[in-house]
Amino acid sequence: MDWDKLRIFHSVADAGSLTAAGETLHLSQSAVSRQIRALEESLNTTLFHRHARGLILTEQGELLFDATRSMNKRLEAASARIRDSEEEVFGELKVTTTIGFGSLWLAPRLAKLYEKYPDLKIDLMLEERVLDLPMREADVAIRMKEPSQADLVRKRLMSVRMRLYATQTYLETHPPFETMEDIRNHRLICQNVTTTQVAAGASLTQHLLSYDLNSLLTVNNYFGVLQGVLNNLGVGVLPDYLVEDFSDLKRVLPDVESAEVPVFLAYPEELRQSKRIAVFRDFVQEELIAHRKRIREAAALENS
Repeated sequence: MDWDKLRIFHSVADAGSLTAAGETLHLSQSAVSRQIRALEESLNTTLFHRHARGLILTEQGELLFDATRSMNKRLEAASARIRDSEEEVFGELKVTTTIGFGSLWLAPRLAKLYEKYPDLKIDLMLEERVLDLPMREADVAIRMKEPSQADLVRKRLMSVRMRLYATQTYLETHPPFETMEDIRNHRLICQNVTTTQVAAGASLTQHLLSYDLNSLLTVNNYFGVLQGVLNNLGVGVLPDYLVEDFSDLKRVLPDVESAEVPVFLAYPEELRQSKRIAVFRDFVQEELIAHRKRIREAAALENS
């Protein structure tokens, strides 16, 4: 099968029109059309339904597009490995993690990484959905559970627990919160149990919701929960990694917490030698070591 024709087909299928693909490929519309017709003839099938608004893939076209998409991702991976054979660290690094960890812990620290490697281009994808690393939906992931996909390099970074927090201002202006029975005198701020989240967080939330609550605020991510807590709306269920960066947070009911949530960094085996992956991995590990040290020092100072 002609690789050049497949490249043109992929561009047309991705763009949905001959004109747009031609602009991307720097070819005329007629040249693109001839290549598509030639590919259809060689396969003895129709790849596109043609209509006034553009092109729609046929069933056979969808099959071929799945194949070219997979090929394209593998070519991108090979290209990344070739570029990483140079001494300099540059180019795009696609990082995926959860909305909470990515927006509240990782993103505020990236300035330090850019200071060392200003030519790095990070595409930070924050979502609860687990992206497919072997298929190169992302280069590296930080996940709140051990990855189950095959052909991944995994490293456990830390453990997280969900706990109850409120601001000092809130605690000073509301009834004491000394036992779980006192929860009825406060507004609970948490993720809805139907929201995509770690099982440990959902279990703690379900337990808290079993009490007789007079007021409740649910949000679909921890960023929203944090904003509610910082604005003195109530007592929130939040991950403990926030304590260092948000000194206004005060823990409520020290004996109440979720089960341990392991945090893993993972990337495809084929990117094991990638310098971009290496510098990002080392950066995250160094930041976590410093983070844990500061928390220990703060705890020791508080107990002294």
